[in-house]
Amino acid sequence: MVDHLIDWQAAAEDPIFRLTFPQAGMLAPADLARMTALLREDAPAVAVRAAAQEIRARMNPHPAGQVALNEPALGGEQLPGLQHKYAETLLVFPRPGQTCHAYCQYCFRWPQFVGDPEMKIATDDVASMVAYVRAHPEITDVLITGGDPLIMTAEVLARYIRPLLALDQVSSIRIGTKSLAFWPHRVVSDPDADELLRLFESVTASGRHLAIMAHMSHARELSTEVSRLAVSRIRSTGAVIRCQAPMIRGINDDPAVLVDLWRTMVRLGTIPYYLFVERDTGPHDHFAVPLQRAYEVFRSAYAQVSGLARTVRGPVMSATPGKVIIDGVAEIGGEDVFVLRYLQARDPGLVGRPFFAALDPAATWFTDLKPARGLPDLLS
Repeated sequence: MVDHLIDWQAAAEDPIFRLTFPQAGMLAPADLARMTALLREDAPAVAVRAAAQEIRARMNPHPAGQVALNEPALGGEQLPGLQHKYAETLLVFPRPGQTCHAYCQYCFRWPQFVGDPEMKIATDDVASMVAYVRAHPEITDVLITGGDPLIMTAEVLARYIRPLLALDQVSSIRIGTKSLAFWPHRVVSDPDADELLRLFESVTASGRHLAIMAHMSHARELSTEVSRLAVSRIRSTGAVIRCQAPMIRGINDDPAVLVDLWRTMVRLGTIPYYLFVERDTGPHDHFAVPLQRAYEVFRSAYAQVSGLARTVRGPVMSATPGKVIIDGVAEIGGEDVFVLRYLQARDPGLVGRPFFAALDPAATWFTDLKPARGLPDLLS
C-alpha cells in the first residue's frame, strides 16, 4: 500500500518515502561509517549484530521511563507488557500485536521491531491484565497499543477486549493503529474485516467509548479511496477516530502541510487530536524540529483552520513527568520564555498548571529546557 503513496520520480524529497525508508542521516557519521565498513568487509553476522545492538543501546530505547517507571506490579510481581503512567489510563501491549503495517522511521517504539526480545514490551497474560484493572478502580481507560493491534486477527484482538467489557469501571477503550494509512484493507476487504467491525460494534453497544487512535502524519495517507472507505466503515460502528502524529522534519514541519492534514481529517469526520514533538529516541537528531520553530509552525497552521480542526493540541512533549504542551512564547521580567502547561502528569496536581522555561532556540526536547529566572521550576 505504501508504494502507491510515494512519488517515485522525486523519492528522496517525498514525505512518505522519508517517513518509511531509512536514510543515511539517521545514524551519526561515525556509526554509519562503522556499519558500512562491517558490511563491505562481509563481517560475520555476529559482529554486525553486536555493532547494531551497541548503537541501539545509545539511542534511548525506552524514553520517558516507559519500562523503568511505567511497568506496574501486582502482588509483588512485575507485569511486563502493561504500562500505568497516568492514574486513569492503562496501556496494554498484546504480544501478537507487536509488529506493524509499516515501520515509520521516526517511531519511538522502534525497540518493538528490531528482533531483540529483551527490548520488546509485550504480554499475552490477559488474566493478569484484568486482575490489575480490578485492583485499580481509578483505571477507566484502556489503550491497546503496539506495534499495531490491528495486525492481529479479530479473534485474537477480542481476547484482550471482551474481558474489559465485563468491568464496569472501564468506560473507554482505545486502539492505536497505522492501518488506516498503510493497510486500510484491514477493515474493508481482509477476510475478517466484517468480524473486526462487529467487535467494534460490541464495544460501542456496551455503552463504552471506542476510540481508534489513527497515526496520520500527512494528508496523502488519507488520499486513497480505500482509506476513506475504511474511515467510513469504522465510523459506522459508533467508534470515534482521533488522529495524531509527531511533527517530523522534512515530512510535515510546514504549516500548509498541517492545514491540509487537519482539514482532510475534519472532512472525513475524524478528529484532529495531538501534534506531538518527536521524542528523544532513535534517530531523533535526524527528524527533530526545534521547539521554537515547532510552535511557530503549529501556530501558523492553527490560525488557518476552523474551530472544528482546533481540537488538535500541540506541540506536545510526552516527557517523563507527563504530557507538556507549548502554549506560547512570551517575555517575563525581561527574559524570553516558553509558556508551558501539563496536559497530563504522573503527579495529578501538576495537570493544567502553567509554567515557564528559558527560551532556547536550539532546544528540541523537554530535557533541553532550563527554568526561567526567578520563576517556579516544574521541569523535573
